[in-house]
Amino acid sequence: MEQKLQFIEFRLFWEGHVNRSDLIDKFGVSPNQASGDLNRYIALTPDNMVYDKSGKTYVRSSAFRPLFLKPDSTQFLSQVRSVAEGIITPEEAWIGNLPAFDATPAPARGIDPVVLRSIVTANKRHEAIEVLYQSMSAPDPEWRWIAPHALAFDGFRWHARSFCEKGGEYRDFVISRIIETRQTRAAKQQAVSDAAWDEVVELEVGPHPDLSTNQKKVIELDYGMQNGSVTIPVRRALLYYALKRLGLDNDPAARKPQDQQIILLNTNDVSGALA
Repeated sequence: MEQKLQFIEFRLFWEGHVNRSDLIDKFGVSPNQASGDLNRYIALTPDNMVYDKSGKTYVRSSAFRPLFLKPDSTQFLSQVRSVAEGIITPEEAWIGNLPAFDATPAPARGIDPVVLRSIVTANKRHEAIEVLYQSMSAPDPEWRWIAPHALAFDGFRWHARSFCEKGGEYRDFVISRIIETRQTRAAKQQAVSDAAWDEVVELEVGPHPDLSTNQKKVIELDYGMQNGSVTIPVRRALLYYALKRLGLDNDPAARKPQDQQIILLNTNDVSGALA
């Protein structure tokens, strides 16, 4: 019931209207049940919507105040992106009328589902697993034992954060480079924990100082900055990837301020974490 009330509110906020057929299509309920759900919403929030006889639909009123759902732009855009990328179907999204959408293409990563299942299973069971891995530091793949404990996404590739028994340390293994897996066994007790995974580094980011006043203001809005800065927490194990994705991995003077747009305000702290 709560999900249906949230759905009604989602449609009212983002599209301005909702009707019985929306609930019937989304939840597979009967017309009578859909009417009952709408009436329940009206009883709980009598000022949020009114019935438009000409359009035969309920429309958002000027006094609308969300009660069951906090409007979230990230959630809305994530649904748009998920539909566009084929992760969910349009029927599975809560958005009734999807806006036109496209994105810069990203190469598909060929992750074998059997390999992924094996990694996830070993993770859940706290096991070590033998994998045939092709690293970029060796010409040929080799078998090695790893003990995965987390998955990580760097914006382009999925990694299995694991203890490598050969190297004797925690490393990121690109899952698409795991060609196959075979046996598993109980993971050996590690002498140290994955400190790089457990430690969180805070990136203090601000607009480039050479931008104009108005350009700085729009960058502050773009990144949700307060008083000229925003703090972005990131695991130390993912710090390299985060800096690269934000364009903070090079000297800001190497690009024009209009291209660089943001800079690190706590460079010394971050450099120390990378060392």
